This record gives sequence, structure tokens and C-alpha cells, in this order.
Amino acid sequence: MQAFNRTTASAPPPYPEAILQFGGGNFLRAFTGWIVDVCNEKQGARLGVLVATTTARQHYGEWNDQEGLYHLRTKGIRDGKTVDETRLITCVSRIIAMGPQWEAFLATATNPATKYVISNTTEAGIRFGESNRKADDPPATFPAKLTHWLYRRWLHFSGAERAGLTFFPTELIVDNGECLRECILQYSRHWELEGAFADWVRDHNCFCNTLVDRIVPGIPREELPGVQEELGYKDVAVTSAEPYHLWAIQAPESVREELPLDELGLNIVFTDDLAPYRESKVRILNGAHSSMVPVGLMAGLETVGDALQDAAVGSYLRKLVLDEIVPSLDLPAIDLEGYAESIMDRFRNPFIDHRLIDISLNATSKMRVRVLPSVLAFHGRFHRLPPRLVTAFASFVRLYRPEENFTLTDDAAALGYMRDAWATSSGDLERVVNKVLSWEENWRQDLREVPGLTAALKDALTKMEREGFRSALER
Repeated sequence: MQAFNRTTASAPPPYPEAILQFGGGNFLRAFTGWIVDVCNEKQGARLGVLVATTTARQHYGEWNDQEGLYHLRTKGIRDGKTVDETRLITCVSRIIAMGPQWEAFLATATNPATKYVISNTTEAGIRFGESNRKADDPPATFPAKLTHWLYRRWLHFSGAERAGLTFFPTELIVDNGECLRECILQYSRHWELEGAFADWVRDHNCFCNTLVDRIVPGIPREELPGVQEELGYKDVAVTSAEPYHLWAIQAPESVREELPLDELGLNIVFTDDLAPYRESKVRILNGAHSSMVPVGLMAGLETVGDALQDAAVGSYLRKLVLDEIVPSLDLPAIDLEGYAESIMDRFRNPFIDHRLIDISLNATSKMRVRVLPSVLAFHGRFHRLPPRLVTAFASFVRLYRPEENFTLTDDAAALGYMRDAWATSSGDLERVVNKVLSWEENWRQDLREVPGLTAALKDALTKMEREGFRSALER
């Protein structure tokens, strides 16, 4: 197997490092790295990416040795057809480890070519930690490291407006751009930096709120040798993703004019309001996932693929999404039915093996955030309860019955409450239902006050018990 570098792969030399990217994991390689590469190809953007990582893992060192190159395999279902594509990504110039190369990392702040910052540091990454000191070498949190870097840049360019940057955080938190800016300003105050620096951060840097969506399973370790054999290179950074992708960016018009990503022919949108995109994702994609899990498990299925291929569960899920979740939404800016159809394709992806029991993690909070809003919105709009969503709710309740013997991973208080509801009911389903629905700490309201919900939930559980789960589902 030949060496993998820009010479052997006939790749262009690296472009100027216009993008500082925090994180080198599968998601950014398969999402923003791919988008930047397409931008370079279609718009001649010549955007180079400097990847900053927290540690000097062997994996990153080997990726650096292959001059930042890697392959992306896109596998799944698009418009009902199987997709299996491979692309060589050439936009990454190098990888730098902030731990052992802290000073070298800070030195990159003086690069006048740098215009953009991209990050993906998990939902817990954008946070303020009072124990992070300016003298730390480096500090622990991502915003603290970024504050150091920005301060070095501010000093080097004497606070010039032209040195300001545009930030695209992809962490899955609401208002991620605004949260990142506030963390930086908080560190500036905590470290007693000059007020002029804080003014420069506020006035000459643009922090965009964004929403991202793409499943990136990567390459399982046991499959990596075979994939590398197919590629003809020992590519240590190769990854894989589903075809579907969404990047919704809340940004001023000046950002769109400078970086017209929405003209690439990809599913990238600039918007003044991320709320419709966030709500459609949570209610349709996440809501369908969280409804599918208890129903699939109770039906004896193991994976998302099994659920879609099962005649009864697959039909149930499709009707739940199209006949109950979609009608409960009022989002005229979104093609809800088109989005729902794309989700069915994603669920059918034969290349992704999603175990239902894994998706059941923290099911109680997910039921509150992802499923309950559709139940309430449907009831409010049509003055009746959605039967399939009620079935999902009832299946969720039954999952916690000790006799089911599912190994559930949930908040300790949630596990205790749900199991206690069954343990103290003496087999009386009405008592179980009343106990669950009265759990205001979780639901943020007393669900017994929703007209008809107590009776509907009890009726669904009764049918499951008398007729068997599958018979009740098919009815």
C-alpha cells in the first residue's frame, strides 16, 4: 500500500489557512470539511483549514503525516436510491495539538489570512470555568483557549477591525454563537483584560448561531483495514456519513455575501430565525426516533433498520410522522412533508446500525422534549388525541415495567420514579397512568389535566396487556 500524501494522491498544495477549526473528529471531517472542500471546488474559494486539537494522539500525528488529506465515504439512501460515493478531501493543511504545541498554536493568531473559526467541542464544550486562569498553559475549556488566541490576535493587529473573524460553532446547543461570545467576554472580565479587547470582540467579530444535522457513524475499527485496501492508501482519517445534511446559519447579509455557501447546491440555508429549523428537527427527526424506540423494543426489534423493515412498526412509524407529527406543526418556512420523507430515507439507511436500546438513553427527558410537544400541539389544533403518539407514550411507560427486563440507561431519579409507579400500583393500570402523568417535575405540568389523556393512555396499556403488544399495535 503506497504512502498517502499530496504527491501520491495528485492533490493540490494546501491553500492559505483561512479557517481555524477546533476539533478533528468524525463529524467535522464529514460535515464542514466536506462543505469547505466543495466550496473550493465549485466557487474557487481556496480556503485552507488549520485543525486544532486538544491532544497529540497518534491518530492526529498520522493524519498530519498524510498532509491533512482524507477520504469521505457517503453511504445511505437518497430519494429512495442507494448512494455509495467516495471523495478525497484536500482542504485541511495541517493539524496542531494545542497541549504540547500551545505556543505554536497561539502564533497562528497572527495569520492575516485567517477569517473564520469553526468548532465542534460537544454540547459541554461551550462553557465558562472559573478555575481556568490566564497563566494556564493551556487552560482547560475551549472558550478559554479561544480567548487566549483572540487576545494574541488583538495585540498583534493592534485591535484592527480587519482582524475580526466570523465564527461558526456547530455544537448542538441553542444560540451556540451567542453563548460562545458570552463565554469569551466572561473570560475577558475574569482575567481582567483590557476593555478595548472586549469591545473589539463585540464590535468586530461575528458569532453566528447555527444548527447542524448529519449522522456520521465513521468507520468501525474492524472495517478500517478493508476500507483502506479499497482506497489503496492507509488513510487513518477516512470517515463515513449519511447523504442527508443540513446546515442552517443565522448570520447577517454581509456573511452570506462574503461566503455564499447557500449557492453550492447543498442543503445549506442562511436565515434570520433558526427556530423553525430547530423545531422541525426536534419534533420530526428526534420525535420519530424517540417514538420508535419503545414501540420497536416492545415489538421485539433491535435496530432502527429492523423497525423500518417490520411491516407493522414501519407502517405505524410512517403514519405517526405524516399524519400526526407533521400536522401538529405550523412552520410555513419548512417543507415539512419533504423533510419527513428524507427522514424515512435516513431511517432506512442499510449502512448504519442504530440499536434501539442505545437510542433509549435518557428516554424520560427525550419523551418530554421530543414527543410530548407534538401530542399537546395535535390536541390543541384538532381537539383530539393522536392515537399513534399515545401508543408511543404508552409503550414508553411499559418499558419501565420490571417484568419487561430491559436494561435502560436513564437518570437515576427517572428510573426510580417510573419503576416505583409500577411497583406501587399492584397491577392497577389506572394508578400507573395517574402516577406517571402527575410527574410535574419531569413533564413541567400535570398531564392529568390534558382532556382524555389519562383514559387514552390507560386504554392503550390495557390493550397491550390483554391482546399482546403486536396485536394492539396492528389494530
